[in-house]
Order: sequence, then structure tokens, then C-alpha cells
Amino acid sequence: MTMDATRQSDENLVPIFGAVILAAGASSRMGQPKLVLPWGRTSILGHLMNQWQNLGANQIAVVCAAGDQAIRQELDRLAFPGRNRIVNPAPERGMFGSIQCAATWAGWGPTLTQFAIVLGDQPHLRDETLRALLEFAAANPERICQPGRNGRPRHPVVIPRPVFERLKASSVETLKQFLQTEMALTCEIDDPGLDFDIDRPEDYEKAVPPFLKRV
Repeated sequence: MTMDATRQSDENLVPIFGAVILAAGASSRMGQPKLVLPWGRTSILGHLMNQWQNLGANQIAVVCAAGDQAIRQELDRLAFPGRNRIVNPAPERGMFGSIQCAATWAGWGPTLTQFAIVLGDQPHLRDETLRALLEFAAANPERICQPGRNGRPRHPVVIPRPVFERLKASSVETLKQFLQTEMALTCEIDDPGLDFDIDRPEDYEKAVPPFLKRV
């Protein structure tokens, strides 16, 4: 790996990467738009933006559903630029459809070497966990990298640009299937948060107190 494929940040090597925040889900199990719920001093969406910016993302884009007024208003409140919003015209296709929308989008900077796929149900993940994943991805720039815990692969996933390009024409139906075809590498990280997703109101109530203790 050459030096021009990485950048120096806090004396650690991290990729020159873009962060894809997936915000097109219906949040049906939550009963209300999940990403606009309060989180610390902002919303879940605002926290994810701040977190990945602090981790060194060179570009952040948000995939949102066409006509989702709650997400649009929150993006406006956060002053998130319209040029970095990716509209998914068919959110009913699920998460993999949103990822394919991001892979097809022409707005990515030409120098990005990898892409982090950021889920909206993991605002509780530690910065240390995500930084370890990014360092692992920097050391394995040609492979898909994802965290693992107790031998099981978890999210988020970091995808090299050539593989990200192949997503456009993939005929599989889920990200899990795509990762299996591409032989993703797993970085074992001992963070209990990797086993937990915020999908329901009780998940949100369980996750918020520990997070607030860390800020």
C-alpha cells in the first residue's frame, strides 16, 4: 500500500474514504422516523454525520427516500448540502437498493479509495471501534472489510472503490449475499455494541443512557 492511497490522521493511517449514511428506511418497527430521534445534543442523523466527519471521512453523502419530509427537514436543519443527498426513488427495495443508488451516484470525489456503508441503527458504536475498522481497511485496501465479534461479521462495512463500482450491476438481493460473493475480510473487535441494533422503541430507550454517559 502506497502513501498516496492513505492519509495521516492522529498518527494513524486511514483510507481516503467516503461515508454513505443510509437514511431511506421506513422505520416501521420504530413507529416514527428513526434518524430524527434525539441523540446527545443532536439527532441520530446529526450524530452519525459528526462522528464520521471526526473519523476523517473525506466526503459524506446521505441516501434518503424520495418524498421523506422528516429526513429532508432534518437535513435542512443540519445545513447538510443538497449536492450530497442521494435520492432513492424505490426505497421499498430495501437497504441493498439504497447501497446500489449510492454506488450509481455520480457525485463522489475522484480521489476516494474506499466507502464506508453506515447504517442508521448504530449510533451507539464507539469511535474506537470504527477507527479500528478504518485502520484495518487501510491495511487491506483491495478487500471489503467489516468488524466481527465472537466470530460473526457485523456492520458497518468498508468497500474498496472497484468493488463499490461492481455493486451497480450486481444481481443479488441483499448486502449479505454480495459480501459472500466478494469474500469480505473480518476484523475481530470486542465491542458489545456490534451485537445491538436500534430498531424498536425499547432498543432506543436501552441505548440512549449509556451513550449519554460517554459524552
